[in-house]
Amino acid sequence: MTLPTLYSFRRCPYAMRARLGLVLANKTVSLREIVLKNKPEAMLLASPKGTVPVLILPNGEVIEESFEIMCWALAQNDPNDLLLTAASNKQESAKALIDYNDQVFKDWLDKYKYADRNPEYSQQYYREQGEVFIAQLESLLTKHPQLLGITPSIADYAIYPFIRQFAHVDKVWFEQSAYKNVQLWLADHLQSDEFITIMKKYPTWLESEQAFVFGQ
Repeated sequence: MTLPTLYSFRRCPYAMRARLGLVLANKTVSLREIVLKNKPEAMLLASPKGTVPVLILPNGEVIEESFEIMCWALAQNDPNDLLLTAASNKQESAKALIDYNDQVFKDWLDKYKYADRNPEYSQQYYREQGEVFIAQLESLLTKHPQLLGITPSIADYAIYPFIRQFAHVDKVWFEQSAYKNVQLWLADHLQSDEFITIMKKYPTWLESEQAFVFGQ
């Protein structure tokens, strides 16, 4: 059987999100690990925007957005109901959190991480703008161990790769911050079997000319 092809970059939070979705859905793909400075022509032909992840299905359909890849995988197999079909009242909350992460928080995160490229304001200013979302997550996590309840949902898996990136900009500050519940939540996910699986290192596709079966 021909497998879908996934172009990915190990440290990109969007690519992490897509790989998490595939692992959680037990979906197997042919993984092509790339280097962003040397993008394969085959990937650019399929997705001219040139960002990862890119999933190419056997029928030629291309899925270019990480959240859509998650939803595609979980729509086929969602043993833990991460899509919240049994709790439709929470689906809107999950979507709102993910939308804010992608449309607002990620912009402040990038400016915080690359403050030297954005000299209009200080790094501390950019961090404080990002903290608006961190504080929102902290408030949710005072009520239950995951963002929307006792067990993780698609919101947790779609968001925590970006909080990881935020935390790593200044780990000393983050670990000393008041966001104790976010710290515990993030640490729990980063120690999970799913995260260990998605962060396994693979040779890059262009150098090795090898694709690897991923998601088993």
